[in-house]
Amino acid sequence: MAEPRYRRVLLKLSGEALAGDREQAIDATVLDYYASEIATLRAHHVDVAVVLGGGNIWRGSRAIERGMDAAQSHYMGMLATIINALALQDALERIGIHTRTMTAIQMNEVAEPYIRRRATRHLEKGRVIVLAAGTGNPYFTTDSAAALRAAEIHAEVILMAKNGVDGIYSADPRRHADATRFDRISYMDALSRGLTVMDSTALTFCMDNHIPIIVFDPMRPGNIERIVLGEPVGTLVDGSGSRQE
Repeated sequence: MAEPRYRRVLLKLSGEALAGDREQAIDATVLDYYASEIATLRAHHVDVAVVLGGGNIWRGSRAIERGMDAAQSHYMGMLATIINALALQDALERIGIHTRTMTAIQMNEVAEPYIRRRATRHLEKGRVIVLAAGTGNPYFTTDSAAALRAAEIHAEVILMAKNGVDGIYSADPRRHADATRFDRISYMDALSRGLTVMDSTALTFCMDNHIPIIVFDPMRPGNIERIVLGEPVGTLVDGSGSRQE
């Protein structure tokens, strides 16, 4: 078996990723697919943490536009991420992957509270941890939660899943035929160009803490495993110079 390049990763999945193409909050087939992809990493003895969004259940920005209090809307979004986390935990455990859901807000009846040392201990014991409720604070996205948790658990890379997108482009390739894909780009270039990697707060945090990010299409089977084994998949965002295809 090939030796992994990364021994501890944080996988960031959007809530929309769990919905698939069907008009429902969580597509069971997609959920099982992600569980199997994560299981391949555990087969390589890679430590895996997952941060989930909640946009398949609650779109806070739309509610805020209609006049809802922003903090209230953000807390509802945190609850949506917990529902997604519990669903993914169940899918993982059904295929024999020991998993713990940990939340940034207290919900002791259904999940453990997030405690950094406990989370690290779960990883050391070979358990997947699913980290829900963002940072536990309104006004911070799940991208920011992914960046913060990656730093706390000493993840070597953030795997930023973007459905239908195989990396970072100079422009939207669906609208601009001449758009080119980066195989590598620096944090500063991504920020200055306003490219869609993650929100600017999270990207700046990753830059300050030297956490590399790989943006890739998770719906191509085997992509997550190929990244962990060191194959060039998607776009790498780090402190080096930028390169286009």
